[in-house]
Amino acid sequence: MANCCGTGSDDRARGPTLAHGRAAVTARILLVSGEYPPDEGGVADYTRCLAEALAARGLAVAVLCARRGAQKPEALDGRIENSVTVFRQADPRWGWNSLAAARRLARSWRADWLHLQYQAAAFGLGLPIHLLPWRLSRALPALRLAVTYHDLREPYLFPKAGRLRPAAVLALARFSHLALTTNAADRVTLAQELAARGWDGTRQALVPIGSNLPDAPPAGFDRAAFRAAAGLAPDTVALGYFGFLNASKGGMLLLGALAALRAAGRDARLVMIGGAVGASDPTNSATLAAFNAAAETMGLAEAVLWTGHLPAAQVSAWLRAADQLVLPYGDGASYRRGSLLAALAHGRPLVTTTPAPPPSWRPGPDDADPPPLVDGVHALLCPADDAAALGAAVLRLAANPDLAASLGRGARELAVAFGWEAIAERHAGLYERRG
Repeated sequence: MANCCGTGSDDRARGPTLAHGRAAVTARILLVSGEYPPDEGGVADYTRCLAEALAARGLAVAVLCARRGAQKPEALDGRIENSVTVFRQADPRWGWNSLAAARRLARSWRADWLHLQYQAAAFGLGLPIHLLPWRLSRALPALRLAVTYHDLREPYLFPKAGRLRPAAVLALARFSHLALTTNAADRVTLAQELAARGWDGTRQALVPIGSNLPDAPPAGFDRAAFRAAAGLAPDTVALGYFGFLNASKGGMLLLGALAALRAAGRDARLVMIGGAVGASDPTNSATLAAFNAAAETMGLAEAVLWTGHLPAAQVSAWLRAADQLVLPYGDGASYRRGSLLAALAHGRPLVTTTPAPPPSWRPGPDDADPPPLVDGVHALLCPADDAAALGAAVLRLAANPDLAASLGRGARELAVAFGWEAIAERHAGLYERRG
C-alpha cells in the first residue's frame, strides 16, 4: 500500500469529465463491494480488476469495502492501492451503520457515481444493503447510482421474509440510474421481474465480466518441472478445478469424473486450485464437508490434491499445469463465472456444462452481445448433473491430445471478447451517457 490519504484530501487524481445535468465535473467513481482483496472471492477480484482498469483510463476511483477481523476504526481510512483509493468500513455484515458510512463517504469524497457490486452473500445476506440506492437517492439527489448484479440470488434477510426477498433484490435496480447484469439470462430475467411489478426496466445494460486472473505464471515457469515438483508424473492426468466449492458447482460430479478415469486404468489426480471456501458464504463449508466425506467413501481422498489459497501467479501456474479443467456448474456454464473466464483466458482444454438456453432477446444500444460458447470448439459441453456424460468427456479428452490442443486454441480466441480494457471502456461510456 502507498501513503494513507483522508476523505477530504484535495490532492486526488483528475481524469475525464462527465456531465450530470450541470457543469461538467471530474469523473469520480465510488465502487461499493461486500468483499475486496485480500478477501478471497470472485466479486472481490472483479471489483479490484474493474477499479484498476477504470483508474488506468484516468478516472478517479475509490472502493468502499469491509475491514474484516479488525477493531472498529475511528474513521474510514483511505489508502492508495494500485491507483485506487480503498476505504474499509468496520462491519463485515454491512448493517445499518455501513449505509451511513457509504453516504458520508460519497459526500466527502465528492463522488459522481456510486456503483454497488451486488451479490447477496458478500453483504451478509441481510437487508440494509438493499436499501442503499433508495436512501442515497433521497439524501444525495445529485449522486448517480448504479448496481451490478453478479447474480440474482435472493438474500436471507430475516425469518419469514417471504416475498420481500425478491423485492429487495429488484429495489436495487428500481432506485438506481443504471442496472448492469453480466449475462443475457440475468438481463432478461431482471427486465421481466421489473416489468411484472410495473417498475422501470429501461435503465439496464449487459456488460460481461472478465477473467480475474491473468495468464501470468511466475517468471521462468516450466510446466514439466512444476508438475514434477507437485508429485505429478508425466503420464498422470491432472484434472483441474478452480473456484470455491458451493452447491451450484458440481463437486460430486468432479469426484465421479476422477473415478471414471481411474476405473479406465489411468493414473489421475483431481487438483483443487485455490482456496476451498470464500469469505462471504457460510453455506460453502457444508458443501466442502460433504465433498470430503464423499471422497473418503469413494476411496479417492488420496487422489485429491488441495493447493490452498495461492498468489495469482501460482494459481496461473496450476491452471497451466492441469491437463484439462473441469467446471461442472449445476446451472450451466455462464459468462458470469470468473472461473470459466480464467480457464478461457489461459487457453486450457475445458470440460464444462451446457449453458442454459439463450433467451430470446434483442440487445439494446447499451448491451454487449457476447459470442456463444460452442461445443467442440471452445470446450466440451455436458448436460448439467450428468455424471456419466462428464466422465465420458474427460476420458475422451484424455485420450485425444489433438482435440485438447484445438480446444485450448479456441478457448484463448474466445477470451479476447472479455478483456478488462474493453470492460472499463464500456463502463466509462455508460457513466457518461447515463450521467
